Amino acid sequence: MVIQFLRAAAVATVVVTGLTAGTGTTADDAYAAGEPAPAPPAPAAPTKSPVGALFANGSHFCTASVVHSDTGDVVLTAAHCVRDGMSFAPGYHDGIAPFGMWTVTGVAVADGWTSSADPDLDFAFLNVQQPGNPASLESVTGANVLGVNRGFTHRITLTGYPDTTDSPVVCEGDTARSDTFQMRVACPGFPDGTSGGPWVTDGAVIGVIGGYQLGGATPDVSYSAYFDDDIAKLYASVSG
Repeated sequence: MVIQFLRAAAVATVVVTGLTAGTGTTADDAYAAGEPAPAPPAPAAPTKSPVGALFANGSHFCTASVVHSDTGDVVLTAAHCVRDGMSFAPGYHDGIAPFGMWTVTGVAVADGWTSSADPDLDFAFLNVQQPGNPASLESVTGANVLGVNRGFTHRITLTGYPDTTDSPVVCEGDTARSDTFQMRVACPGFPDGTSGGPWVTDGAVIGVIGGYQLGGATPDVSYSAYFDDDIAKLYASVSG
């Protein structure tokens, strides 16, 4: 029934938009009379989206999101996602990168992650650029602000890209404290590839999938390092 309704609506739209405004004649009638046919509508611009997929060697493997900064080029993900040759595709869906690919030009992780892979420091900031594009990433995708020391209990939207699909999964869930510097959320269907996915509440990203067990041993419960002064210091080093 839905398909039939949509098809009927589409037919009705064609009939209405085929009329030349104010005349009651169709575009074909106008063309036959020597009048120019109306120009087709311009394609719609892609909807801004700060969340996207991280790629390396031609495949996406983790998730990341744009964080507001003075430079407009800062992306947040999990530290365990960092590897050589990364690029970021914001708004990636159905195999399409609507804003193109953005090359990772710089990486910042906490010293404690570098020295011992401390799960309480499983976050990373990336700087990106798109060759030939003078615009900043944030200007075309929008961004979340970084939420620091916001507490452990929130209603969040969680987004991630499973490495077996070309579209994101999204869930709303309630966060809770898991350990001294760890949070958790029960959201089904977040397997490998969703690491780095942002935990967003009221426009602020307060966590990313990572931390304990590199984000969780099952796809139905995810973890994040708690965002406190450690991530604030790291952010200050890259945000301009």
